Amino acid sequence: MELLIFLIAIVMIGGLIVLPALRRRRGGREAMRGAMRAPDPQEYGFVPRERLDVRLPGPDRQLIDALEEVQARQDWQPAARLLALTEATSELRWQRVQTLAGAAAFELAQAPGQGGMWLRTWRVAAPEDPGAAAVQAEFLVRQALLDPSSVDFRMILEEARDVCHEAARLAPDDPVPHIIELGVARGMAYRQADFEELWSKVTKLAPHHMGAHLAALHYWCEKWHGSQDRADAFTHAAAASAPEKSLLPALPLFGVFEHLPEANLVRTLYRSEVIVKAIEGALFAVRHAPADHPVLPHVRHLLVFFLVRAERYAEALEQLRHVDGHVGAVPWSYGADPAAEYTVYRALAVAGWESEGGSPATLPR
Repeated sequence: MELLIFLIAIVMIGGLIVLPALRRRRGGREAMRGAMRAPDPQEYGFVPRERLDVRLPGPDRQLIDALEEVQARQDWQPAARLLALTEATSELRWQRVQTLAGAAAFELAQAPGQGGMWLRTWRVAAPEDPGAAAVQAEFLVRQALLDPSSVDFRMILEEARDVCHEAARLAPDDPVPHIIELGVARGMAYRQADFEELWSKVTKLAPHHMGAHLAALHYWCEKWHGSQDRADAFTHAAAASAPEKSLLPALPLFGVFEHLPEANLVRTLYRSEVIVKAIEGALFAVRHAPADHPVLPHVRHLLVFFLVRAERYAEALEQLRHVDGHVGAVPWSYGADPAAEYTVYRALAVAGWESEGGSPATLPR
């Protein structure tokens, strides 16, 4: 009982008092302290914290094998082969480009001036490779958005835009360069008309691309160039027009997350009509999307966040069962230590389940 009270206190502090921005900065340390006091998730077959993979939201063995070979030998060719064999219009290509660019950015942060050299070598050795151009463009966007106050911010984004256009020239049927430019548009504050022109290029090639919609959503959010109403209109229009087996009905939940109040003093917020509807839309999408949809883990991770806060612990554990082992997704990636941020929510789901009389043996499989 004392343990349960302690865990409930964490939820109240994190959900009712602490500012989300503050949580993102200090989340790793607080999460780790909470997770150390929680029931042992390994009893539920979950992966230990130290083995959680922060690079991806879900499994992609081919990508991990290629990435490990690239990093071990600083050889770009495994990455080039992988992207060449990945269908241009698939969401898997978008996610693989993101991961490769993120890996190069992480290496550079760890070893300034030297890290990620394989990406620079790739661009020089294969200047006509559209995969290399796409990865470099995403890398540049990430570098710029690390510090929007930097004097180099706009210059880096202008370079990213040029590389996006080059990648689009090299692969006219690939929506990924245009999706990456959505990040440029956000950072450079494209006029609405210019953003919509860019968006039309994306939708012409991939009208129901979940990753593209997630990228576009940021532009319409209040913290960038839109408002909560505009973001809501965008997410609900996409959900309403979604084809069968699409993940787009989950998009409103991402819009809700981006507009959570900075200080929540209403304990029932996560059981409000707006959030409940968004959760149900995401659960509907998860139930009907193909099991191997590459963006499906992104939705499941965000559902864990909302279901735990709504005290729907059994449903949270169901999502955890599918994604555990990988934590490279929102909301955990907003924190300094994604693995620690994730493990505290996992521990809360376990503790909540057990407080309702559940156990590893009674968890539905």
